[in-house]
Amino acid sequence: MAAAAESGARGWLGGGSPRPGSPTSSPELGAGSRSRSGPGSGPGSGPERSGARPPVPAAPSHSFRKVTLTKPTFCHLCSDFIWGLAGILCDVCNFMSHEKCLKHVKIPCTSVAPSLVRVPVAHCFGPRGLWKRRFCSVCRKGLEAPGLRCEVCELHVHPDCVPFACSDCRQCHQDGHRDHDAHLHHWREGILPSGARCELCRKTCGSSDVPAGVRCEWCGVQAHSVCSAALAPECTFGRLRTLVLPPACVRLLSRNFSKMHCFRIPESAAPEPGDGEDSADGSVSAGPGREVGAPESGKQTLKIFDGSDAMQRNHFRVVTVPRLARSQEVLEAALRAYYIPEDPQGFQLQAVPTPAQPGHTAAAGKVWSAGPSEEEGCRAAPEAWVLRALPRTQEILKIYPAWLKLGVAYVSIRVTPQSTARSVVLEVLPLLGCQAEGVEGFQLVEVHMGSRQVQRTVLADEEPVLDRLREIRQTSLRQMSQTRFYVAENSVLAPRISLFVGGLPPGLSPQEYRSLLDEAVASKGAVVLDVACFAEAERLYMLVRDTAVRGRPLTALVLPEVLHTKLAPDCRPLLVFVNPRSGGLKGRDLLCSFRKLLNPHQVFELSSGGPLPGLHVFSQVPCFRVLVCGGDGTVGWVLAALEDVRHRLACPEPAVAILPLGTGNDLGRVLRWGAGYSGEDLFSVLLSVDEADAVLVDRWTILLDAHEPAGGEDSEADAEPPKIVQMSNYCGIGIDAELSLDFHQAREEEPGKFTSRLHNKGVYVRVGLQKISHSRSLHRALRLQVEQQETSAVP
Repeated sequence: MAAAAESGARGWLGGGSPRPGSPTSSPELGAGSRSRSGPGSGPGSGPERSGARPPVPAAPSHSFRKVTLTKPTFCHLCSDFIWGLAGILCDVCNFMSHEKCLKHVKIPCTSVAPSLVRVPVAHCFGPRGLWKRRFCSVCRKGLEAPGLRCEVCELHVHPDCVPFACSDCRQCHQDGHRDHDAHLHHWREGILPSGARCELCRKTCGSSDVPAGVRCEWCGVQAHSVCSAALAPECTFGRLRTLVLPPACVRLLSRNFSKMHCFRIPESAAPEPGDGEDSADGSVSAGPGREVGAPESGKQTLKIFDGSDAMQRNHFRVVTVPRLARSQEVLEAALRAYYIPEDPQGFQLQAVPTPAQPGHTAAAGKVWSAGPSEEEGCRAAPEAWVLRALPRTQEILKIYPAWLKLGVAYVSIRVTPQSTARSVVLEVLPLLGCQAEGVEGFQLVEVHMGSRQVQRTVLADEEPVLDRLREIRQTSLRQMSQTRFYVAENSVLAPRISLFVGGLPPGLSPQEYRSLLDEAVASKGAVVLDVACFAEAERLYMLVRDTAVRGRPLTALVLPEVLHTKLAPDCRPLLVFVNPRSGGLKGRDLLCSFRKLLNPHQVFELSSGGPLPGLHVFSQVPCFRVLVCGGDGTVGWVLAALEDVRHRLACPEPAVAILPLGTGNDLGRVLRWGAGYSGEDLFSVLLSVDEADAVLVDRWTILLDAHEPAGGEDSEADAEPPKIVQMSNYCGIGIDAELSLDFHQAREEEPGKFTSRLHNKGVYVRVGLQKISHSRSLHRALRLQVEQQETSAVP
């Protein structure tokens, strides 16, 4: 056993590694085995030589085979058309390639992609939608039916492929686990337009027919998958580097909170993908090939479960095999359906008894294994099978270090029935160069890298590791392929979680706020902004979300901490506020787009807490800018909040840019931001914000005195208190003010009726004409006072 000598500095931990988990595997000596193919030149860097070598299936861990093409097909590596009738196809992930391109394939197969993730980060899937010219990152098929999209990165998947998507989302903050100082490129495949040019060879690298080419989701650099390895691994954030909030400057300890909570993304009410919503019987897919419908003549379909959990939930995959298929072929098809790259010799299929015959011992006892002597077909085989791993007396286990600056991806050790968590830590520490450290200061952590949430569990010192592996495989073989073990320091981490509580009545004294909070939630615990306990923070978060004060529900947000001392001198991050109800509900699409172009922690939705959460997060940033996406009322709302908390900001007067989404957009037009947003490229909008010149805008403060009582017992009670109002360009007290207020209240009650900017203008015109006809004597009730002297009546 030896320590890995290299780190996976380019996004993955290594190339085609040996089949993990095999009892006969030997310990790996590197961060991942090298591809067996020669270096060669990539697509676009020179002509290919004739007489290419035969396919090398072990190079990127694909299961390649030659297939006969029956329709026009393109190569997933070079995106060129495959001429002739023969192509090379991966049976697991559907990667299609020229035979000459095989030696250049670096994209890993879906079956091994989870084991190559550098830092596991879960995804945030939004509601289903139709995404044109997008491909599933798991099965590489086009999203012809409604699919799912991550709200933070450019991952697109079919709903039934979500359980098999690896947790490779963008790392947007430090959370105390595998935090890295250097920020590397985060490559995503298959999201390039057809005219994209490679950064290295300057040739076309995108395609609208197949998922070809890669792009960094931080800086936007585009390249061939082969050419990307020749680029510098460090990411500089590209042309938006002065606007982006670097992940190394954001800290959020989110152990008990999901990614949706951390990024303040409303959770979708749709059912969980992979929970059997696609069919009444619980089936989720027909395997990697996505074969559906009635089987062909001479074939049959089998329901395959991957463990006890799938059987309880009735979640299965459907595979289609010939009726006379051997047990080896059926077993390999079942492993491919669950993207399991291990040797079939270590697995078997056990028949599942039908519900009508729960005690049928003949069906329940039937087993298919990968033995070479078994030649019988599956003519009379049961329709449902469960995939099981054979008992193992020892295993090769990869252990990852959970700290920085080590230069090691993982080490491999052999675990036996006598191996415990403490003995594993004791054996791993010398391999990681920590001979002088005591075993008491470290612990073994089990990390389940699910596509929706990354869960960490600390193993007890005396827990048998081999039994734990057997328990995971018994529950779900897919879960085992997404489970990783870390050796972490047993240091007590002092948590600090900031909870923002919004929705309280404005203008009250601190004592009144304290009384409201005590009345609402004191019987169940105290509500504080800074919480020093993960479990207590989660409990308070859920409690505040379920609490209403004076009939209004409270707003609970998890806020990150910006490490302003780590910001570069020329970095002026952009704080983005988006009103999702402005501009015919275009704000919802802008939210997702800004989260992908910038750090999601600098994008705030105004319908959840208003501007105060974002201003609180940026309160210690010495210099930042603000972008308001909304109408004139939204801009005035943000400017008023800025004036209220200016004394608490390290940058008291940030420059404010406008993306006009409202109906009139008078302020945006005056400041040359246009009459209204009409779908322009947001990257160009951000560049305009970065290059814009700062100008001064007049802000007026108006004091509205209390109305003098006319007499009577209740006159003092009916009198309105003085009110201070800030204005930027105009202040309305008559028909226009009443019209704006009525429009705002109507849109708050029924936002679905105000989805078109043209319709909104029509509402203004119609209602405005009605109010003019009923308010012709308004000028007789107005008095104008200039320099404390009343002038004549307003004409």
